[in-house]
Formats: sequence, C-alpha cells, structure tokens
Amino acid sequence: MGSGPATTSGVRDASFAHLLDPNRKWYNNKRIILLNAWILLLLITSSTNGYDGSMMNGLQSLPQWQSAFNYPSNGMLGILNAIQNIGTLASFPFTPYLSDGIGRRKTVFLGATIMLAGTALQTASRSVHMFIGARFLIGFGLTFAANAAPMLVTELAYPEYRAQLTSLYNSLWYSGSIVAAWTTYGTFKINSTWAWRLPSLLQGIPAVLQVSLVLLVPESPRWLVSKGREAEALQTLAYYHADSNELSIQTANRQDPLVQYEFEEIKASIDFDRTVAANVGWKSLIATPGNRKRMRIIVALAFFSQWSGNGLVSYYLNKVFNQIGITGSSTQLLLNGLLQVWNLFWAVSAAFLVNRLGRRFLFLSSAALMTLFYTAQAICFAQYSKHSVPAAGDAVVVFVFLFFAAYDIAFTPLIVSYTVEILPFHLRARGLTVFGFVISLALIFNQYVNPSALAALGWKYYLVYVCWLAVEFIFLWFFLVETKNRTLEETAVIFDGEDALEQITHQRETHEVCGKSSDDCA
Repeated sequence: MGSGPATTSGVRDASFAHLLDPNRKWYNNKRIILLNAWILLLLITSSTNGYDGSMMNGLQSLPQWQSAFNYPSNGMLGILNAIQNIGTLASFPFTPYLSDGIGRRKTVFLGATIMLAGTALQTASRSVHMFIGARFLIGFGLTFAANAAPMLVTELAYPEYRAQLTSLYNSLWYSGSIVAAWTTYGTFKINSTWAWRLPSLLQGIPAVLQVSLVLLVPESPRWLVSKGREAEALQTLAYYHADSNELSIQTANRQDPLVQYEFEEIKASIDFDRTVAANVGWKSLIATPGNRKRMRIIVALAFFSQWSGNGLVSYYLNKVFNQIGITGSSTQLLLNGLLQVWNLFWAVSAAFLVNRLGRRFLFLSSAALMTLFYTAQAICFAQYSKHSVPAAGDAVVVFVFLFFAAYDIAFTPLIVSYTVEILPFHLRARGLTVFGFVISLALIFNQYVNPSALAALGWKYYLVYVCWLAVEFIFLWFFLVETKNRTLEETAVIFDGEDALEQITHQRETHEVCGKSSDDCA
C-alpha cells in the first residue's frame, strides 16, 4: 500500500487553504485563543496517565513506600503497575457508547469524576490491596476521558492547528510525568507515609480542573450534526472559526466562507455515513477494505507504542539502574526527573513539526533511530554485566536518553492523533476504543513480564526488543500512509478510494445548492 498523494508544503495547500486568512494566527485572535484554552483543558487528560507511570517509577525508589507495602517485587510489583490498565480494560465496553451517546464533554466529565474518587482512595490507602483497588478505579475512569478528549480536540480545533493540537494530546503525557518525577524527588526526605501519599494526592489535579470546567467547553460540531442539532453545530463553528476578533457571540458570522465549507463538509460526510456506510456496529471496523487497512495500522501502532522497549524504563527504571550500578535512590529519582523533561521537549517539538515533516517521515525516522540506540544500550549493558566497567553503565544512561528522543518524535505525539484522523466519524469512537484496548493488553503483559524477564535474562532481554524494533520499521515502511494537509473528511480518499471522496463532495455541493438533504433535492 502506497503512502497516498500528499502535498509538499503546509496546511495552506489543503482544499480549504484559500479560505484561511494568512494574517489570522492563534496569538492575535481572541476567539482562537479562547478555543485553544478549552482544548488545553482536554489535552491534560493524558497528563494523568503520564503522572501515573512516572509516579510508580518514583515510588519504587522511595523506602517509605517500599516499607509501607512490604517491599513488593516480581509478581506483586507487576500487578501494582498493571492494575490501572486492567481497570481500563473493564471500562472499554462502555466508552464508545458514552462518547457517541451523551457527547464528548460529558464523557470526559464522567471519567474525571471517577478518577477523583480513585485518587482519594489511593492517597488514603492503608494496605497494598487498597492501593491496588484505587489504581484500578483511576484506570477505569481514565478510559472514558481518554476516549472522548482527543476526539473532541480534533473535532473542535481550528483547521490550521488541528494536527499540532491533537499531536500535543499524547505529548502532554510527559507534563504529568515531570510533575510526578520531581514530586517524588522532593518528597524523598519526608520521613513519613506522606512521602508517597503527597504524590498520590497530586495525581488528581487534572481531574479537579476538568470536573470544574469541562462542561463549559463547546461540544463537537460533528457530534451535534450527528444528533440533528445542526443549528448548534453551525453556531459553534461560527463563533470559534469565523474571521472575527470579537468575543461577543452575537458577532458570530454563520456565513463565513470557512465556516460554511466546514459545515457543509461535515453534513455531507455524516450523510454519507448514514446512507452508504449505514452499518456502524463493531463489525463495520473490518467490513470494507478501507476499514481493514485502517485497523491494521491502528492495531499495529497501539502494540508498537508499548512494545518498543520503552516499557522497561517507563515502569522499571530503578531495576535497570540497579543492574548498571546506579543504586542511590536520590540519583535514580534525579535521573527520572531529567528524563521526563527531556521527553517533553522532543515530543512537543515533533508535535509542532507534524505538518511540515509528515507522519510517515517521523514514524520511519523514529523506528530506525530506536533500533540503533537500543542496540547500543544492549551492547553497553552486556559490557557492564560481563566486565563491570563503570563507563559502560554510564553509556547505558546516555543511550536511554537518546532512545527516548527517538521514541518521542513519533510514538508519543502521533499514535493518538494519527488514529483519530484516519477514522471517519461513525467509526471514530469505536476505533479509538480498539486502539486503547490493544494498548492495555500490551501494557498488562509488558508490565507483568518485564520485571521477571529482566531479572532472569539481564542484558540478553534487550536483544528481544532489538529484533522487534527492526520488525516495526519494516511494517511501517510498507503499510503506514501519509495523511498530512487534509481535513478529517478528506482522508477518506486515502483508504476508501476516489469514489468515497466524490460522493462526499457531491453531497456537500448538493447541500450548498439546495440547503437540505440530497435525498430531498431533485
């Protein structure tokens, strides 16, 4: 499968480019600033997930946490890390129905409320079983928010910034991990259970913000159209996307050319979904060749995102450090904190370059560099294990940082944004649920197996991931499709062929001419 046709410059080469004012930027327009502020509230959903992984890394280096829970290791440690993802698995059957049923923002609100309850229970834990139950509850709520939030981001964003903002969603995973890493570093000297209770408590900050504010966020225009609420959808598009710098809702221009283009394209696409693609059940995910291509890529990316060797450091950094002679808790916590800042820098940088460099270039570069740096890690790890050369242990740390820079340029910013943009509206919630389900399965297995395998095989375990990373590169080379510089509706041509685009275009033009459904227009 080829990479599909793609333009060579920025988003202004897209079909709606002539409708965008070149002088209208996010920083000089009050409405776009307000819209992006609402989107930022949705983006921090992934911060909760990032906070959790980094917090668990930090807690394992805290003697206060270790003693409170009787020094968990191997199987018990695997369960403590995996239980949040088991919680996500439990909620997956419900998430797409809520996102499509009650709307994106209400689903985020529900998820944030459940996460708050889990955070309170985690902070108050008096036994390892109570801690495990709290982490299950956090994972259960997180799934609702993580399913709805990126869809609402991509369906609300101003067209010129859609790809960058959606790519920032998963990139902000590291904003949570930074807070967790430095919090556990700071609480290390607290000589009580608050050394680990305080980091647990702070995990609830994103959920508090969302419970307080998310119901004020505008709803997705695409969801509103799908529910027959076209006037509300047009009002949302007019207020946030029309060319105006006034904050008054009365000045919203429903006849703005860009707004009319988006509105008619959304209506045409959803009409197409209802007529030509009427089967919107789970079976529809694999019912057509185009959808099978989508699901093949989505499932692969979900699995690759957790099985690229990153799981060893993301959840068991202290064990890796212990095996290369870095055993001091303070040093481990400091390196963990620095690594999260490093990761955020590369992930955010890549998110802003996604339209310029393209998805395919970033994914292939990421896979190639990860293979190179993981091979170097394995070699240095082996040298330290066999000869106890301190320089080899230091080199492992260097290559860990380089490996994560390679991982962050694609697998952090793009896995969610790419999944959302290649799915048509009627499949978006279910497809994103499958994506999350595969990630959870990979994580549960990864988190449970990694500590035991690392203890048993040492540096030889790295060779498994070296081989697998090479397989990832080959898959991405042959199957990953370029999608840059297209609207959400226009990506249909890549997977479903020219006929699908022609039908959507015809329906959009029919709406524009007669102002009603094409079924009623002669």
